[in-house]
Amino acid sequence: MRMMLVGAGAVGESLLKILKSRDTAGEWLQFVLVGDCDKERAERVAEELGDPARFMPAAIDASDPDAMARLAREHHIDFVMDAAPPFVSNRIFEAAYAAGADYASMGTWSVPMERPAYGLGIENSYTEPMCKYNFDRHEQWKQKGRMALICIGIDPGVVNVFAKYAALHLFDELTEVHIKDGGDLSVPGAAEDDVTFGFNVWTVMDEVMNPNVEYDEEKGGLIVEKPLKEGEPFCLPEGIGEELFYKVEHEETVTLPRYLQPYGLKRASFRIYLDPALINALRVIEKLGLRSLKPVSVPGGTVVPRDVVAACAPQPVDIGAEMTGRMCVGAHCIGKKEGLEREVFLYQTYSNERSEHDWGTQAVVTQTGFGAALAVELIGKGIWREPGVYSPEYFDPDPFMALMQESGFGYAVEERPSPYAAAHGARPAK
Repeated sequence: MRMMLVGAGAVGESLLKILKSRDTAGEWLQFVLVGDCDKERAERVAEELGDPARFMPAAIDASDPDAMARLAREHHIDFVMDAAPPFVSNRIFEAAYAAGADYASMGTWSVPMERPAYGLGIENSYTEPMCKYNFDRHEQWKQKGRMALICIGIDPGVVNVFAKYAALHLFDELTEVHIKDGGDLSVPGAAEDDVTFGFNVWTVMDEVMNPNVEYDEEKGGLIVEKPLKEGEPFCLPEGIGEELFYKVEHEETVTLPRYLQPYGLKRASFRIYLDPALINALRVIEKLGLRSLKPVSVPGGTVVPRDVVAACAPQPVDIGAEMTGRMCVGAHCIGKKEGLEREVFLYQTYSNERSEHDWGTQAVVTQTGFGAALAVELIGKGIWREPGVYSPEYFDPDPFMALMQESGFGYAVEERPSPYAAAHGARPAK
């Protein structure tokens, strides 16, 4: 595999470190063009990897598909990894197609309407629904013999694999999958009203403040509601405890029904734990119009409100080493086994202390990078490959789950109280 990475930020850097550790001799990952809009950033990341013949830095303008395609052809790239902000993902996707390369991303771009209709039908609230741009081009990619694998981080990504694994091995009928993203991360000494962005500021503002989306077959399909409408308690395992989770817009609500309906899926949602101080800050940002992409005039020129917020907000990279605790991300699966109701939680925890010690990045970044790296490994080895556009739950989950255990990025399955658990002595799920 000759790979072009677009976006050498924290997640892109984490991805490359993990890939190098998985293939130290370059047996299936022969070459990586480490690209970023900031050439100095790309150079620093490439230099840290310590193999200049294999990891070459490059300045890449992700807003220019033609230039990216030319660069890919110049370096004989056969795989493009998109680790850039979502608002340029469609252009990277098109550049890979034009260059005749396979493609992967950790998320997709969506555009809500200024006045969402809410209710049934995502198309009534979004001018560009998540994943639609990619899935609409499935036949084009298939005919060209190239593959695009979207949504391969931790969530979406690893949790999609969990859901497919549950459908195949833990249930006779899997009726509900509810993704949970939480944990007990904190910054010691932080004031009660301090605002902490655990991930890219742009991404947090979009995911949380866009109209939320849930899949409910009985209600007709995708249901759209106002952001931060309600919180739902859920108890996380390993002593983390009960937290309040909020529904947000996330790709799993679109991809899970696409591939898991044959296994009985009728409901799917994504919920994330949000710190109260962050919720308050995001509501103020929204009310003041500071999430807007439309330039506004100020003395001395014009500014994009969202860019100002993103520049002024506390940056995740600056507080990563200070954080303590764990991330816990998983798939809460409900269905039937042997004619009885069953409920399990497949999850992955990762401590920030371990993440900083082993990889030099905070837990959420490492989890995302690990999910993507293991998927790239399966692609590079030809295990996951089929022409067309797919998300992870299309493929066999077993090789991915095996790599998780082998790589030390393990997972657990918690059997929750249910008639099936009672009938089997509440034994842990296998």
